Amino acid sequence: MVEPRVRKAERRGLADEVADRVRDAIFAGAYGPGEQLRETELAAELDVSRGPVREALLRLQAEGLVHLGWHRGATVTALTSRDVAELHSLRGALETLAVRLVVEAADPAGIDAVDEAVARMAAAADVHEMAACDIAFHDAVYAATGHGRLVEAWRAIRNQVHLFLLARVDASAEGYLAELPAEHRELAAALRAGDTDAALALFDEHRRRAFDVLADHRP
Repeated sequence: MVEPRVRKAERRGLADEVADRVRDAIFAGAYGPGEQLRETELAAELDVSRGPVREALLRLQAEGLVHLGWHRGATVTALTSRDVAELHSLRGALETLAVRLVVEAADPAGIDAVDEAVARMAAAADVHEMAACDIAFHDAVYAATGHGRLVEAWRAIRNQVHLFLLARVDASAEGYLAELPAEHRELAAALRAGDTDAALALFDEHRRRAFDVLADHRP
């Protein structure tokens, strides 16, 4: 009998589900930056053993949402000023390429999906839901590029960018719910108009506005 070259795959659905629940709770504001995530409490609340919780926290650490420390255990990531600056610059580099590709491709279906993401913002009930809509808008922009590796690069940082947006809201939520839909309609219109320079300028201003709010409210 020939020995298998790889071990049998194990079903890991429960850890995935726990990771999804904890991730959703972080994005909904149930756990704030720096707050502890205790395995025993999470296991009791989710009615699972500590094993899937521990595995889920490792996955969330790989996404940049959770920090696992030797003494404090798991805590929700609190972005430092350096984290904010690095995410801002990397997001700018990726998004500049994305905007160029979307305008050049001029794919009506892709831009329609961007418009649909903007339309969903009108139903956002609070700032946390609006931040999720903001991320969904940028998901649609990257999807419209048709560039698989660029989409993967975005996915590698998207959850940390989500934390960035939540930090921006925590710093100041003034005008966030009222102004964000119109701001994104303008971004979507620029993509549809096909003016690369205008679209790049608007997206740059959009990123800069969030960065400036955070910078102005940090010590």
